[in-house]
Amino acid sequence: MSTILYIAHTECDGTLSKVALETLSAAKSLADGMDAELAVGLVGADIVAAADSIAACGGTFYGVTGPEFNDGVYSSDLAAIEALAKECAPEIVIGPATSRYSRALPGLAIRLGGRVDTHLSGLEAVDGKPVAKRWFYRQRMEGTLTREERPWVLTLDSGCAVAFDGAGSAEVTVVSVDVSGVRTKSLGMECVSEDQQTIRPDAELLFVTGAGWTKKQADGQVHVDVAEETIKNFLGVTKSSLGSSKSLVDISGEGGAVISFLTHMHQVGQTGSSPRHPKGLATCCHGEEPHVVGWRFIKERRAINTDAGCGWAQGKCDVLYVGDAFEIMKKVNELIG
Repeated sequence: MSTILYIAHTECDGTLSKVALETLSAAKSLADGMDAELAVGLVGADIVAAADSIAACGGTFYGVTGPEFNDGVYSSDLAAIEALAKECAPEIVIGPATSRYSRALPGLAIRLGGRVDTHLSGLEAVDGKPVAKRWFYRQRMEGTLTREERPWVLTLDSGCAVAFDGAGSAEVTVVSVDVSGVRTKSLGMECVSEDQQTIRPDAELLFVTGAGWTKKQADGQVHVDVAEETIKNFLGVTKSSLGSSKSLVDISGEGGAVISFLTHMHQVGQTGSSPRHPKGLATCCHGEEPHVVGWRFIKERRAINTDAGCGWAQGKCDVLYVGDAFEIMKKVNELIG
């Protein structure tokens, strides 16, 4: 019987991230469909709580533990997952597409003489064989692929499966790893405070700003300072994730006023990201196709625009509020504040 190895690392608090739990669900489903054994490999400073939180998955647990595995160092991460892979000799290795394992898992494929495919959007068993799904052309087309080479190393993106939920008591086989030869030393991690962080992939709401926030208003003046304060207040209370249209992100190149805390990382659309939040609210944005294509995974869409005939009104959102975003968001902040 073949073996599928699920690999994950713990977070700073010893738990597993949401994308790690989602990847476990996908790995378990694939193992069931292939009638394969599921092995679970965990890496971290202390993996007991993480193992117990997913004990009901039915897999055989292996772990690499110690303070040297708390932070994401490529060399020690690679040594840990290589030891886990050699311990159970899997045909398929599946891990979450976190910043740590997006670096380490391709290295594992090289060391084991296998193949790697990253940023997958789904996994399934077809006629007992593994089939991977992946988005192409800015997530406008989804392709399926399979490989004969083994081991096949895979990473799964966030939001592509339901997070696993099944706690219990897990018995973990500890695998020893010698990292005395690792020269890179982690001095620690400095995390951004929750108030400063504006990109929140797990937030319930995506709040998108458009170029209208930096344009002249009814009094003929630009009020970027008011716009920044309004947006910050809303994000601070709701803990929403901030996005932007391309026009607002690039407006600095045109010599116009800009919102200081927006970067290209906030860009949503054809040349930006396609986030996966349950709800989305677009403000001062016309709803043109190059931007709206980035909303394809937003389940409930709402927009604020002064133009009742804007792109959002053409069947691209569930609710359109026709009015001044400055006034509407000011009132919203008063109500939720």
